[in-house]
Amino acid sequence: MEINVINRTKRKDYVKYRTDFKKITSKAIELLNLNDHICLSVIFTLDKKMQQINKKYRNIDKTTDVISFALNDNQDENVFFEEELGDIFINVDAAIRQAEKYNHSERREICFLFTHGLLHLCGFDHLNEKEEKEMIKYQKLILDDIISRND
Repeated sequence: MEINVINRTKRKDYVKYRTDFKKITSKAIELLNLNDHICLSVIFTLDKKMQQINKKYRNIDKTTDVISFALNDNQDENVFFEEELGDIFINVDAAIRQAEKYNHSERREICFLFTHGLLHLCGFDHLNEKEEKEMIKYQKLILDDIISRND
């Protein structure tokens, strides 16, 4: 497994989350029966850049907390990925706001956003209630044992 972490902010070093991301990815590999020879990138950015990305690729002219770009978007959900999954963009500004709003740590929020993005890369979505429940179930199964809600 390879996880590339790119910090496009002038803030503190977000590369420190690589260890958490590896634990989360390992748990996802186990639960979802993924190939363990996967690669993905995480790009930390801020509100302004995330708004530009959201507008360009989703035609939504506002910022958001996380956006994933899966390389296997057009394949069946049951494909066992063998290489590059795609990219996860995490908005640090949104993560800080949401950590405060939900009364947990910035670390917990960033790892939640990573988990959410990773599930999108693996074919999960939340376009309807059934999909959303399944995605929430896996988010909890993957994340809660690694980083508690109180962390």
